[in-house]
Amino acid sequence: MSETTESLRRKIDRANDLQSVVRTMKALAASNIGQYEKSVNALSGYYRTVELGLGICFREIAPLAAPAERKWQIHAGMVGAVIFGSDQGLVGQFNDIIADYAVKKLAVFPGKVQVWTIGERVNSCLEEAGLPLVGLFTVPNSVKAITPLIGQILVESEKLRSQDEDAELHLFYNRHKTRATYEPVSQRLLPLDETWQHDLAELAWPTRNLPEVIGDNTKTLRALIREYLFVSLFRACAESLASENASRLAAMQRADKNIDELLEELNGEFYRVRQSGIDEELFEVVSGFEALSRSRSSVYH
Repeated sequence: MSETTESLRRKIDRANDLQSVVRTMKALAASNIGQYEKSVNALSGYYRTVELGLGICFREIAPLAAPAERKWQIHAGMVGAVIFGSDQGLVGQFNDIIADYAVKKLAVFPGKVQVWTIGERVNSCLEEAGLPLVGLFTVPNSVKAITPLIGQILVESEKLRSQDEDAELHLFYNRHKTRATYEPVSQRLLPLDETWQHDLAELAWPTRNLPEVIGDNTKTLRALIREYLFVSLFRACAESLASENASRLAAMQRADKNIDELLEELNGEFYRVRQSGIDEELFEVVSGFEALSRSRSSVYH
C-alpha cells in the first residue's frame, strides 16, 4: 500500500514541477506580447511620416491617373513571398494557420513563386505543401534582433528584383488582435499599389507650412520607399512575434487548466489511498488488541 502512495506522490510532484514551468512560460509569453505590441505602436508615428513624405513625392514626380481609369493587368513575372512563423513549438495552430493561408493565396501564381520562411516550424509545414522554398531565417528572440533579419530579407528581395524588375513581393503573417487571438493576413509590398500611391498623393498636409522636396526627387522617393519597405517588414515581424506569444499564452493557459484538473484527481486518489492504508492499520491494531484481550481473559479463567 505504501508503494502505491509513494507512486502517487511522485506523480503529484512531477505535475507540480510541470505546472511551475507552464506558469513561468505563461508569464514570459505575456511579457513578450507587451514588448512587441509597444514596438508596433512605436512604429505607427514613423510609418505615418513616411507615408506623408511618399505622398509629396508621388504628387511632384508624376501625376497619377484616377484609380478607376486603370485596367487590371495579370502579373506575369516572379513572385517573392516572405512567410513569418515560429522556430519553437507549444504555439497551437499558429504555424498551420499561416501556412494554409499562404498556400491558398499563392496558388494563383503557379510556377512563379519563391518563398522565404522565418521559422523552422512553418518551413516544415510549407515544405510538406510543396511550395518552392529558397531561404530560411531564424525567428528573432527580441525587438533588437528584428532589424538584422529585415536587412537580410531586403537583400534577398533586391536579388529577386535584379532578376525580374517586375517581380512582386508579398508578406504573410499572423496579425495580433487581442491578448490571445490573431488572424492570418497578407500584404503586397512591391510593386507599389497604384491606388495606394494615388491616395497618398491626395493626403492633406497636417500643417499650414507646405512641404518641399529638397534635392533630387527620384533619390528622395527611393529613400522613402526603402524606409517604407523596412517599416512594413519590421511591423509584420513584430505582429507575428506578438501573435506567436499570444498563441503560446493560450496553449499554456489550457495546459495550466489541465494540470490543475490532473492534480485535483491525483490528490484525491492520494488521500483516498492513504486513508485506506490508515484504516487498514487501525483495523489491524484493533484486531490485535482484541486478540490480546481474549488471550489475557482466558489466562485468568
